[in-house]
Amino acid sequence: MSSDLDPARFDVSVCGARGFPQAYVREGAGGVPLLLVHGWPETKRIWWRVITPLAAAGFEVIVPDLRGFGDSTPGPDGFHDVPSHSRDLHALVHDHLGHERVIAVGGDLGGPVIQDLSVRFPGFVERLVLFNSPLPYDRESMAGLVTRPPAAVIDYFLRQGLDPDGLMADLVTEDQRRRYVATFYTSRLWAHPGAFSDEEVAFHTEPFANARSLRASFGAYQSVFDADARSEPALLDINPTHALLLYGPSDHVIPADFDRMAALVFPDHVGPFLLRNTGHFVPWEAPGPLTSAVRAFCRDLL
Repeated sequence: MSSDLDPARFDVSVCGARGFPQAYVREGAGGVPLLLVHGWPETKRIWWRVITPLAAAGFEVIVPDLRGFGDSTPGPDGFHDVPSHSRDLHALVHDHLGHERVIAVGGDLGGPVIQDLSVRFPGFVERLVLFNSPLPYDRESMAGLVTRPPAAVIDYFLRQGLDPDGLMADLVTEDQRRRYVATFYTSRLWAHPGAFSDEEVAFHTEPFANARSLRASFGAYQSVFDADARSEPALLDINPTHALLLYGPSDHVIPADFDRMAALVFPDHVGPFLLRNTGHFVPWEAPGPLTSAVRAFCRDLL
């Protein structure tokens, strides 16, 4: 088995600071704190290819499973929205591990989470690396840009947000749940064509075979439509944090002008840089460029 596909490649620790066991990997203790935040449908495994080189570069690499994902249980309060994830990560990195500042990296759901984290806890996120992520929309500054994906590709978003229990009723078996998640790595064309082998798809879908985890993972989508699914308002707006912006353009679910939108959301930015032959899952599809970019962006801190 390739080490990339070994679930036990890294030791997993647990933080209970927020009243539930949050699983995380920590490599390179003593280095510059670097928080890697996965999206949906991902777990900490999406970072497997970059953890070791980033730790070798001098970072203390902290890689959690968000509540309800992977080895972390769902939140005891029932919330799985962006602010809940943001507060969990602050508790993990600041309260549990004792870091006053952190560099945060994320895409997909991890993107709004680290955006919220940087605003909710001023000064805590020293720098931010963002790729292929939802962004706040500003009608005036973004006029003329392609700010929404094609309507044909957002059916999953609507179903997971508006009818999560009905969707779960259609996904009765472990195999059905894994095949549903597998489409996001393959036929839905989020990734660059051929980026994931059958073995790699199996590796990334395995954690979603668990019905409780899959249902909890729909919580962020549900919170978009249902006020009762929100623990509090998310803090997503023009962001002052110094940011490195990356974009995998082979992605059919992120708006085509993501790079231009992100440049408006983060006035203090480097890039945006486009990653050739890369789609939604940047840490897996382009681990070398991502590692190099993070090292260059943070060279003065190492």
